Amino acid sequence: MRKILQTILTIIIYFLSVSTILGQWKGKITGTVKMDGDKSVSAASVELLKAVDSGLVKATASDNNGNFQFDNLNAEKYLLRITAVGFNEYISNPIDINAKENNLNLENLVLKKSDPKQLKEVKLTTRKPLIEQKMDKTVVNVDASISNAGSTVMEVLEKSPGVIVDKDGNVSLKGKQGVVIMIDGKPTYLNSNDLANYLRSLPASAIEQLEIMTNPPAKYDAAGNSGVINIRTKKNRAMGFNGSISANYAQGKYWRTNESINLNYRIKKFNFFANYTYSRWSGFQNIYVKRNFFSTGSKNVETIFEQQSYIKLKYPGHTYKVGADYFLSSKTTIGVVVNGNIENGDEPGNNTSYIQNGMGEVNTVVVATNSHKQVYKNLGTNFNIKHRFDSTGKELSADFDYVNYNITGHQHFQNEFFNPAGDKIREDEILKGYLPSRITIYSAKSDYTHPLGKSAKLEAGVKASFVKTDNDAQYYLYQDNDWLVDTTRTNHFVYNENIFAGYLNFSRQLGKWSVQAGLRVEHTDAKGKQYINDSSFTRNYTSMFPTAYVSYTLNDKNQFGFSFGRRIERPSYQDLNPFRYFLDPYTFEEGNPFLKPQFSYNVELSHTYRGVLTTTLNYTKTVDMIAETLNQIDKDTITYVTKQNLATAQNLGAAISFSAPVNKWFTTTLYTNIFYATYSGTIQGSPLHVSGIVGTFNMNNQFDLGKGWTGEVSGWARSNGIEGQFYIKAMGQLDLGVQKSILKKQGSLKFSVTDVFYTNQFKGSVNFNNIDVLVKQNHDSRAVRFTFTYRFGKSTSSARQRSTGAEDEQSRVKHGS
Repeated sequence: MRKILQTILTIIIYFLSVSTILGQWKGKITGTVKMDGDKSVSAASVELLKAVDSGLVKATASDNNGNFQFDNLNAEKYLLRITAVGFNEYISNPIDINAKENNLNLENLVLKKSDPKQLKEVKLTTRKPLIEQKMDKTVVNVDASISNAGSTVMEVLEKSPGVIVDKDGNVSLKGKQGVVIMIDGKPTYLNSNDLANYLRSLPASAIEQLEIMTNPPAKYDAAGNSGVINIRTKKNRAMGFNGSISANYAQGKYWRTNESINLNYRIKKFNFFANYTYSRWSGFQNIYVKRNFFSTGSKNVETIFEQQSYIKLKYPGHTYKVGADYFLSSKTTIGVVVNGNIENGDEPGNNTSYIQNGMGEVNTVVVATNSHKQVYKNLGTNFNIKHRFDSTGKELSADFDYVNYNITGHQHFQNEFFNPAGDKIREDEILKGYLPSRITIYSAKSDYTHPLGKSAKLEAGVKASFVKTDNDAQYYLYQDNDWLVDTTRTNHFVYNENIFAGYLNFSRQLGKWSVQAGLRVEHTDAKGKQYINDSSFTRNYTSMFPTAYVSYTLNDKNQFGFSFGRRIERPSYQDLNPFRYFLDPYTFEEGNPFLKPQFSYNVELSHTYRGVLTTTLNYTKTVDMIAETLNQIDKDTITYVTKQNLATAQNLGAAISFSAPVNKWFTTTLYTNIFYATYSGTIQGSPLHVSGIVGTFNMNNQFDLGKGWTGEVSGWARSNGIEGQFYIKAMGQLDLGVQKSILKKQGSLKFSVTDVFYTNQFKGSVNFNNIDVLVKQNHDSRAVRFTFTYRFGKSTSSARQRSTGAEDEQSRVKHGS
């Protein structure tokens, strides 16, 4: 640790010395908001917009003297929009920030109480683009797409640029697995299955933006092999009372609905907010699996195993969030947020297995009736404080989090065994499981920002998190009219993990150059204990994670970028648990206590033309990659899934993104990513080396049809390709939608059809060593949706988004089915 502290101190001294040498201008706008009679207006909402498209750049509120300030502005033309309760909206003429005029003081911006008189010189369109490209992230504005209305967050992710969602709901980014999902800067702490279920139940109407970061800065947790996707929920801080209500009905094979309400009340010193959603998500999974089992030491098929499963999915749930901000002064704000989720999942299913000899003749038919019910409760509390020392941007913030998950699962399996004639050949096998799980997380972090002159900034921070997971699996077999403990399946696993982190991040504007460099250090102490066989393991390691960004603006048409970063992906808590989780008598999942964290190195080059066309080249090398592997026990006709560390995975890709208006009534957003992936390692003593090219494509086309009508054609596609052991066939989806603005533009009606041609269907195979498996799966992806939304009160974009401290830990909790 001493060497680490010396390294950090050296970097601080270096950055401080560099900042005294380098200097370059950045624009600044200050002003004073007044009313007739020269009296200042406090707490007015002041927004800085791009003149070219009215896109929001920054937002603030005027202080007690009516003053406001925007710093670190690039050379560009801007607009000011000012709103306050009781006054007409004020929109400025274009403001030009350039090398000669880069420090503007607008002393008298007068708001009038008379009837509004909009400036005719400026026609303001506040509609945000669907996709925004920024230096360190891609932003998806959820409401900008009609087909997102009535959707779930999972469905929005599926359509987002570079994002791939597999058949089980696992998310990858640009062909790379290991994405950390955050909500308002806070990790979800859920395992992949539970996270998928949660995102399926979370309505898109509650979401403001998705922030997709392939190489996050040092202030973010280092977790996430391929990056971070931050889901920002809606929150308004406009003065007075405002809010929105939304209702959605969708009909596929099964119906689903969600209703939500968002409320906000702002007075001078306080801001209160609350939102609530009730959702009932229903669907199905139709799964076909064919497995060939070979004779020992040969490739002669001895047994063929065909399964047809149908599972109905029902997830009624409640999601809520309440909080308050108290403005101690114009410089200090404290806040508290309480959020939670209650979900009652039910997955009844039927499974028919045909066990055949090598010639394809059926010997045994197994009919399984399965039930999996789960009660999922999550409660999180966050306390935060932020202090701005002066108008230069110097600020200190702190977050304290407590998060608790209680997950109670009940399983019931009944297996009946028949011969081909339909006669029972043995007693039924009846198994039940009681699976309580509890996860407790404490987290604290603090971040400090210190400007170094007008064009440089130093950021530093620390974080500590303490996580305990307690998983109990109690299985019972029904024999001789009694329930007996099944010792082969029963287990109890407790895992404790403490992570301590610190970071430094330096950024600098040097004329046409922008540079950013950071270093994050994380120390991990972990211990796992399995009580049934009294075994345990410990992990202690310290890792360093450098990041670097360089951006060069050649002219007003061309901008180039470079980024580098090192990341870590720790095993999820449940993946370290060695007990077996049975899906049916012949299939189970098993944890691996010997899993090590994987480390990745990410490099990216980019070019942006006219702000609308971005081309990216990216390369990632992952060491000790954590991969889901399929394994077979031939003699018992059993297949099981576990996680293993492969030696190396490499990904080389190119992406092109285009987003721009084609004409006054047609705007298009197109994204394509092509990558070459290789996986090398050893699975069960056998060498694995596979490689292949995969292509993905996303599109969104918006049409202004006039008289308040808009239309949309959107979709995504993925080519044939590989993913670890799996070879996956091409798949995709096309969506159509139309929207009508009503009630004086305060409301809207939306109608959409998703997966019009029902092409979002999975088909994959594994042919490796003694494993020969074919999987086909489809779900309730084609649906008709109707959505009504109504907004009331005053609404602006100036939200105080809270990024809490519990960020990486939540993403590693499995919310499993």
